Formats: sequence, C-alpha cells, structure tokens
Amino acid sequence: MRGILKKRLAALGLALTMSVSLAVPAMAAEVKRAPASEARQKSAQTAVGYAMQYGGAIGASYALWEDGVFTISGEQINTPSSLKDSHMAMLGAVGGGLYGIGSVSKMYTTAAVMKLVEAGKVKLDSPVTAYLKDFKMADSRYTKITVRMLLNHSSGLMGTSSTNAFLFNDDDQQATDELLERLSTQKLKAAPGAFSAYCNDGFTLAQLVVEAVSGKDFMDYVRSALLTPVGLANTYAPSDGDEVLNRLALTCTADAQQRLLPKDTIGIVGTGGMYATAEDLAAFGGAFTGTSMLSASSTSAMASPEYDRGIWPDEPLGMVSYGLGWDAVEFWPFEQNGIQCLVKGGDTLRYHAALLVLPEYNMAAAVLTSGGVSVYNELAAAQMLADALEAKGVKLDRSEPALPTASPATMPASLVGESGYYGTTTQQLKATISADGKLTLHQMSMAGIPDQTLTYYSDGSFRDSTGAAAVKLVKESNGSTYFYQRSYAPLPNLGVLSTSDYLLVKMPENKVSAETQAAWDKLATVSAVPLAEKYSSQLYLALSDASSAAQVTSALTAGVEYVPGYVGGERIVSPTELLYDLPIGRDAGTVTVDGNLLWINGAPYQTENSLKNISTKSGAYSTIQSTGYARWYKVGAAVGKTMAVTFPEDAGFYVYNGDGTLAASSLLWGDTSVKLPEGGMIVFAGDSGARFQINFAS
Repeated sequence: MRGILKKRLAALGLALTMSVSLAVPAMAAEVKRAPASEARQKSAQTAVGYAMQYGGAIGASYALWEDGVFTISGEQINTPSSLKDSHMAMLGAVGGGLYGIGSVSKMYTTAAVMKLVEAGKVKLDSPVTAYLKDFKMADSRYTKITVRMLLNHSSGLMGTSSTNAFLFNDDDQQATDELLERLSTQKLKAAPGAFSAYCNDGFTLAQLVVEAVSGKDFMDYVRSALLTPVGLANTYAPSDGDEVLNRLALTCTADAQQRLLPKDTIGIVGTGGMYATAEDLAAFGGAFTGTSMLSASSTSAMASPEYDRGIWPDEPLGMVSYGLGWDAVEFWPFEQNGIQCLVKGGDTLRYHAALLVLPEYNMAAAVLTSGGVSVYNELAAAQMLADALEAKGVKLDRSEPALPTASPATMPASLVGESGYYGTTTQQLKATISADGKLTLHQMSMAGIPDQTLTYYSDGSFRDSTGAAAVKLVKESNGSTYFYQRSYAPLPNLGVLSTSDYLLVKMPENKVSAETQAAWDKLATVSAVPLAEKYSSQLYLALSDASSAAQVTSALTAGVEYVPGYVGGERIVSPTELLYDLPIGRDAGTVTVDGNLLWINGAPYQTENSLKNISTKSGAYSTIQSTGYARWYKVGAAVGKTMAVTFPEDAGFYVYNGDGTLAASSLLWGDTSVKLPEGGMIVFAGDSGARFQINFAS
C-alpha cells in the first residue's frame, strides 16, 4: 500500500478486452449435442488444464459450438488446499456452472447497440450527445465523440471511472448511474477518433445509450432483443437475484490461504458485469455466424478492422486488433492461414473469460475460469477451434511465427534524434540511441530491470542477441514517435503469445521548477487510501492483493525514477495538478492535490500520513459523516489489543497488517473482533450516519 500511483492503478484496474444462417436457436429448450472424438475431448481438456496452470485458476468451464451443436463441453477443478471437499461441488455443476464473463459483457452491449442501429434508432457515426442530452465534459472535444468511438475504444476518454463499480454480494448500480456526473469534470486524453486505447467508460456510456434509446433497463433490453430470440437462458446480471448468485462458481483470495470470497458483483453491467455458462456464451458467439440475432451487415460491421481508422502500427498484428466490441478481428494461428477469428476476453478481479468465433466455419468456443488470466483462456479456446477445423479437413499451419529475416546494418543518422523518454500509463523508459546503431533501454518505472542494449537491423528494427523481439521507433502522422515492439512467446501446450503494437510514445518535454518536481516526487511515494468506496467494495481486498504483489516484485520496483516534468505517465501541470495527455494508453487520469486529499479521476483519497491513531478508549464510537466518506485510522498505541466492533447493517470494517495485507474483514469473513497488528490500519465504511462502537481487550 505504498505510493499514490500504485493506489491509482489499483483503483483503475478494478478495472477491472460471424455465413450460414442459424435457422435453429443456438440454445433452444432441447440442447443439441454431438460429442467430438475422444482425442479432441482430451486435447480440449489438456489445453484448458494448461490455461488454468499458467493463470493459477481453481475452476474452469468450457464449450465448443459447431453449426448449432455442442461438440465439447466440460469443467475442471483444481482443489485449493484450504477448501473443504463439501465446497468443491459448489464451484459449478458440470454444464451448468455460472461464471462472471467480465469484459466479454461488452459484446452484448455492442450487439444491443447494433440492434438499435438496425431499427434506425441509433446511427454509429452520430455524436453520443444526440442520445444522452446530459453527457458533458470539461473538454469541448467531447461533442465529437460518436457511438462508433465508444465501441472501438477511440473516444479519447481517460478509461475507467471505477468508484464503487466492483463490489461483493451487492447489486448496486451507482457506478453506472453516476458516470455522467463523474465525466462532467473530466478531460479527454486525446482527440476523439485519434487512436484506440481500451476504454471501459466508453462501454458504460454505450449501455446508457441503449437504455435511453430503448426506454428499457439494459438487461431487460438485452434479454428481449438478443437472448430470448436465440434461446439463451443462462445469461444473467447481478440484479437477477440470489437464485442466480448462488449458482456462481466459487472464488477465493489469490494468496496462499485461498479463502472463500462473497459473490462477485460488478455495477457496470454492460462493461463487465454479466454472468453466463460456458455453453450459453459459446452459443452467443455462434449467433454471430448467422442472422438469427443480428443482420449480416451488422455482424460484418462488427468484424471490420476498426483499429485502422486511427493511429495504428503498419505491421503484422498481435493479440489486439479492434473491431466493434471485439478485442481482435485477427488472431494466431487463424490469420496466418487466411481465416478470420474474432476474439473477446474479459477479466474481473476473480473471473476470467474468453470468447472466440470463426464466422466462416460457424464455430465458437468459450473458456471461463475462477482465477486465471483471460489471455490463457483465449489460447485454450483457439486450440479447440483449430482441432475442430482439422477434424473437418482444414489443414492449419500452427508453426511458431518468427521475426522477419534481417541482419545487422548501418543505422540512419536521423534516428539518433529519437533518443528520449518514452512512456504510457504504466511504464516509462529512457531510450538512448548512439551513432553506431545501438539502442539502450533504461527502465524508469521498473528500476530493478537491468539496462538492455539492442542493435540496428536491416529491416529498420533494433534487436537483442537472441532475436526474440524487435523494436522500432516510428514517427506517426500525428507528429509523435511511437515505440513499436513485435515479439512471439511460445507457451508449451497452449500456443503462442503474440505482441505486435505500439507500447509507448515519446514523452514531450515538460519543464517545471525544481521545487515543483521535488514536491511531486515526494508526494508520489506517499500512501493514500480511498474514501468514497462502499463497505462492499472489492477495492479494500484489492489493496491487500496489491501489497502482496508489491512484496513479490519489490526487487523490480525499488528505486523508481520519474521522467522530468512527469509523475509516472501524468504530466505535471502545476504544484497541485497532474494530467495524462499522452497519445497512447488505457486507464489514464488526473490527480489533484487539496491539502491532505488527493482527487484521482474525481475520486477522493486521503494521504496515509494524515490519518489519526484510533482511540484506545473502550466504548468509543466512529461515525460516518455526511460526506459518506470511509473513516481510516492507524493502529498506533492500540497494537496488540483485541478490538471488538459493533456496527449497523450495510456497513463494515477492514483491518490491515503493517505490510498492507488484509488481517480481518467483517464483510469477507464475518469478523467482529481482531487483535490489532503493529503498523496496521483500520477502515470503517457505511452509509452516512452509520456508527461503529469499538471496545478493547488487552
């Protein structure tokens, strides 16, 4: 829990990535099955097993849909040592377990928008303000944002306004309801349409467009316009109630204890809050191969290379090539074989999902996990689809791709001028180019990584001695120089992880006084705690997870340096304001200082060094004030005492150890008392006026 940038990133990351007609509903009352060969079943099981292993998942469900029939469907469980056997069946009944699908929810939002387009009620290239009259921003360019830009991530919005979006066992939708208010004080990081950078807020806006135009609640419209017509009966939202929530696959903490957690509920449903079975999700993907859900023109438009409308590398693509909603409309190993593959991944803090569709061959695959990583799920789904193609006699070249053949060469002298600082929201480095064709990379944000020296090659790239990756510095049409990287990382038994995109951009010089820079450098090392998160917010656990991760990576993050005139990727505007305006990157924002408060993308945080010690007087009260802000305390002299807390309904408390990890939680584990740790912190959260009575015993 050290450093305001780590706090900002933790908060933003709670962030939480189609032509034969389908005449019969994909999921009619009677599910059609035609099991694949034993060899294919085994191959799918193996691929999913490796995805679970690489990502550390505890449970998985997967399905393959071919021409309206399920040929593969199954679940796998990795038993956490701390879970009782009686809990294991609750991870999800075979064929019926529900999982959070995270950002794959964006495909339902996109399809809902396209349904309204077909009805003539929405135009993709009309401004969002035509449908949301109350949409305003502190940046006049917002009027240029179109509906299309929401769906292809090119709106220029900062990224994720996630206050109270990620909750436990709480279907509160305030994160969606308050989005317009939060955006009203925000600026854009780029001109609308300039480039595509993953943006959650864009899809929450799209959800609001669907509701405003249809006159219905989002899930009501999705169900009536999309799900019911194609027979999808196992797709839900948190508001569907306890009966649905009780079907969710279990989740647990990411630490060694693997303690069970309450239900994962996301308050930005159209962005990342939906649930589905693997079969329902695969059948939804199958609906993009015909005209049962959307017209052929709609599915074709969604599968078009939207990424190419703005600044994008003129190079082979990696795992990101945006369509409308889709993360990728080109994907290994299908692209290399002349076959289009549509991909959407999704990650909440607890669930991870992948949906892949081969429109030409009427196939779709879904892999869902509790724990894990969506990228690995995508690769497992790709293995299932590739096996299915080969079973149909479609020969695929699945060999590992390689960098273009090139050799060391004389570098153009002009490249020396591209030396400088390069960055994005999460990474900054110093690039030094010498006249002899050497590029030295010095990590600023990951100071524990040693400097790396690359050599200039005949194809215009710089490469290391292994030839595993190629880097180019590309002057783009907007005048900025981009750091392009292309690499291939084979994952045994799972495929190839491909990177091919603009990772960083050259950071413009930003001169500030030495005093201003020093003040920000100092503040960047100060911890800050969230004030506006509900007691049910997942951020309280995420802060603990971030502290655990920081301990593991401390050797890499120690000694972080800042680019002159910047704190991380944010430009220093004044002694009290940071602004992100680099033409690249996701989940950006602003930071404003107001005494002991930091406003990060409009959300209030309090500096840890301004917190008071908790009173050691038994019978004392801590009351949530009219602002509704959480009350934070240091343990101080109460260390070693057992604190018992009495509190009202819809409230709760958390206690952190001195290293920032979570020691107790009333919400997560039903704690009502705890022995207070040295150097720890305590937070009480609830509605305005909620009173917490505190009693101590030695």
